[in-house]
Amino acid sequence: MPRSKRSKLVTLAQTDKKTKENKTRIFDEVRSALDEHQYVWVLQLQDIRTPVLQDIRSDWAGSKLLLGKRKVLIKALGETPADEYRDNLHELSKTCEDGLIGLLFTDEKPDVVDGYFKAYVKQDYSRAKTKSPIDFTIPEGIVYSRGGQIPIEEDVPMSHSLEETLRNKLKVPTKIKSGKIVLEAPYTVCHKGDVLDVRQALLLKQFGVAGSEFKVATIAYYDRDSSKVIKL
Repeated sequence: MPRSKRSKLVTLAQTDKKTKENKTRIFDEVRSALDEHQYVWVLQLQDIRTPVLQDIRSDWAGSKLLLGKRKVLIKALGETPADEYRDNLHELSKTCEDGLIGLLFTDEKPDVVDGYFKAYVKQDYSRAKTKSPIDFTIPEGIVYSRGGQIPIEEDVPMSHSLEETLRNKLKVPTKIKSGKIVLEAPYTVCHKGDVLDVRQALLLKQFGVAGSEFKVATIAYYDRDSSKVIKL
C-alpha cells in the first residue's frame, strides 16, 4: 500500500487545548492499533457502565478496545478513499452509527469475537426513561432489603438508616417502628412497561432489581490482510 496514504496529515476540529490533546491521543491510538492488529471491529456500546467496560477489557487483554467521540474515531479510520488509513477503511467508517461506539482491535479470528459478544449478557439496573421490566410492589409490614422478591427467611430487614432516604428522597411512605422500617400498606413502585422516572429507577436499584440486560452488538469488522469490510 502506498506510504503516502497512511502518512497524510489529517486536521482535527479546532477546540480547547485539553480536548484537542485528548482527540489527538485517541486518533493516534487508533492508527497505532491498526498497525498492530489484523482485525478491527465496530461495537455498539450504548449505555455501557464502567464495570461492564472493565469486564470486557479484562477478557480481551491481548487486544485493544478504544472508545471516543464518533467523529474522531471516523477521522482516524478515514471517511473517504482519499483519507482512509488503509485500503477500504472508509467502508468501515460508514458503519459507525449514532450513539456510543467502540473499536476493538484484535488478532483473534472473527468467529471467536462474534461468538464471545453473542454470548455476553450482563444483568443491569434499569435507567430513567427506559421501560420497567417487571411489576414491582413493596409489601406492607417490615421493609426487607429485596422488597419481597425473595422469601423473608432468606432476606434481611432494610437498615433503619435508610428510612429517611426512602421517605424524603424517594417518596415512599415509610415509618420507623421498633427500630425497623415499615409500610402500613403495600407500595407500588412501577408496573411492567411503565417508562421509569429517576425516582422509580433509584428505587429498583435500591431493592436490587436488576431486570434489564446489557448486550454488545457487533456491527462490522475489517480484515487488514484482505482489506475487506464484513457487515453483520
